[in-house]
Amino acid sequence: MPCPHTSSLAHDSPVQSVMTQRVSSHWISIMALATLGLLPRSVLALDGCEVMLCLAAPDWRSIPRCSVVINQLMRDLAKGKPFPTCDSTSAGNTASHSWASAPANCPPQYITDTEGPNGPQPRCEYSGVISVSVEGQLFTQTWWRWDGDSVTDFRPDAKQRLGSWNTRFDDELAAWLAAQPPDQPVDPYGNPQQ
Repeated sequence: MPCPHTSSLAHDSPVQSVMTQRVSSHWISIMALATLGLLPRSVLALDGCEVMLCLAAPDWRSIPRCSVVINQLMRDLAKGKPFPTCDSTSAGNTASHSWASAPANCPPQYITDTEGPNGPQPRCEYSGVISVSVEGQLFTQTWWRWDGDSVTDFRPDAKQRLGSWNTRFDDELAAWLAAQPPDQPVDPYGNPQQ
């Protein structure tokens, strides 16, 4: 699933070095034209391939380019812009965005009750979720908020492939599970079972 704009993420071969030089000169040209106002705004839109690769990384915050890309993605989503697409992915490699809603589309450790006119109403602490699938399997789900905070749920296949990842989601789920009454059975993701 190569994406030409992500070659700056790692330099593993002479071929990637040449690609980086080509991509850099390509981006310099685009930025020069953009500065002059000669490019339509859509050309400057986020690259969906780069977004997907960054979201599948063990910790996108530790990769400077990914940090910029994902923070821009969250700002764009908060403004109602559509999720960027990637046309060069192979079958089964996808990313999509959906809005969070409690309790159905929100991890249990991030559900809080707020007082409503008819009593307590569940509310998700996060605004939306970006799901990335690799080879047809859910790989990550990144929950994001309007203020720019986010947390990523690395699914079992991702953990097996990556070996290490940002454990914030797992740590917060474990703390939530430990705080639950012992008589309430939950599944491995903390969802109450009937």
